[in-house]
Amino acid sequence: MTHNCIHWFRKGLRLHDNPALVSALRDCKDLYPVFVLDPHLYNSDHMGINRWRFLVGCLHDLDCSLRKLKSRLFVLRGHPEDVFPELFKKWDVTKLTYEYDTEPYSLSRDGKVTELAERHGVEVVYKISHTLYDMDRVIEENNGKAPLTYNRMQAILKSLGPPKKPVPAPTLEDMNEIKTPYTENHEEEYGIPPLGELCEDTAAPGEEKFPGGEEEALRRLDEHMKRTAWVCKFEKPQTSPNSLSPSTTVLSPYVTFGCLSARTFWWRLAGGYQGNKHSSPPVSLHGQLLWREFYYAASVGIPNFNKMVGNPVCTQVDWDSNPELLAAWREARTGFPFIDAIMTQLRQEGWIHHLARHAVACFLTRGDLWINWEEGQKVFEKLLLDGDWALNAGNWLWLSASAFFHQFFRVYSPVAFGKKTDKNGDYINVQQAAGCIVGKDYPQPIVKHEEIHKKNIQRMKLAYAKRSSDAAVSPNKKQEEKKMKSPKVTEDLPSTVERL
Repeated sequence: MTHNCIHWFRKGLRLHDNPALVSALRDCKDLYPVFVLDPHLYNSDHMGINRWRFLVGCLHDLDCSLRKLKSRLFVLRGHPEDVFPELFKKWDVTKLTYEYDTEPYSLSRDGKVTELAERHGVEVVYKISHTLYDMDRVIEENNGKAPLTYNRMQAILKSLGPPKKPVPAPTLEDMNEIKTPYTENHEEEYGIPPLGELCEDTAAPGEEKFPGGEEEALRRLDEHMKRTAWVCKFEKPQTSPNSLSPSTTVLSPYVTFGCLSARTFWWRLAGGYQGNKHSSPPVSLHGQLLWREFYYAASVGIPNFNKMVGNPVCTQVDWDSNPELLAAWREARTGFPFIDAIMTQLRQEGWIHHLARHAVACFLTRGDLWINWEEGQKVFEKLLLDGDWALNAGNWLWLSASAFFHQFFRVYSPVAFGKKTDKNGDYINVQQAAGCIVGKDYPQPIVKHEEIHKKNIQRMKLAYAKRSSDAAVSPNKKQEEKKMKSPKVTEDLPSTVERL
């Protein structure tokens, strides 16, 4: 039987290592590559101007690659459960393929679309390729629970063996008997909307340091892989948070949007390591990809993973609600040049080093401002090019010492930490060059760090004590409440939102 098939692009915005797309081409007569601008995901709360620009770049690159295969990308707007039934009828579709997505909203959305597809007699095929491993299998191997330490995750993945090899991108020969029907008014009906139409942010975007798209992702990967010695020696803690040019690969945005397959990245690294002495997980580049797997597994196995309330691994903390302090942090007006420089870079470029993320996250939460980590999570999700749902939530849990990392007494100084790797203040020297005077041209610090961080350590100590108290049960209740107790989560290694 031949099919009229829709391949639904979501995160996997690439042709290489796209097994769901390869599945779409099997027994296919007419192929319709579709991307849906779902208003639940693509809106001003989730997408700042840099993320919008990166996405538009990804879509143009994907459309260009499809044209080389004598196909086109169809971009639609609306809720997928509303869009697809119309397409099924209009194009006489008999098969739908997509890359599996583990986010709670995505699972709910895909369930609705699958149900509608079945009603219309459409076969649904999905493939796992956004992560190195099947997260359900990982959890199954851990007795039905998410692994809560990196070491445990490593042990499970070792038992599963290496990740699957990536599949090749489709070629013109693969498309020989397949056509994509489109009309002369394709751009008008299904074209990629311009940035100005998508983004409500009226500010002109800065220099695009990290253009979106598969071609750019693979070019950057090739450039890094040429530096065999650097790749082999790479150790994440040895990189600089305030280097004026990135001291890491900055491939994380490309992996987040699926322009670069994690499996392709893994196996290219494996080839570079072969025959050479190299660093090992957790600090190596392979180790960074395994951190990504760790957080994905946690996000699948832990309820309410991106929230404090109802999250069984999250310490319940009496965070303050202070819109003024939150706005000062978000808008780079804290009066601490290092913190403000990081938040300025975040807004302008859409990327900051992982240790810089550590510094501003600690400052917002347990270090200085005592504001709920969920507020920081929202800002990062909107502004970071690599604002991945699972990694973002997991790292804010970690950096606020709410889960995974429990050494809450280790607080980053908003002054001394930046000086360690930037003794001359190059990262913040615009202030110096402009003759900016703190307290006159530049705001005074909004808190006294030396005083407030000590008070906050005591507040965190009380939150931990309360958690221990709540977990204590009488002997006759221990058995029945065993499943309800919050699991102990410990890990001594530093975490990060961006590890690549």
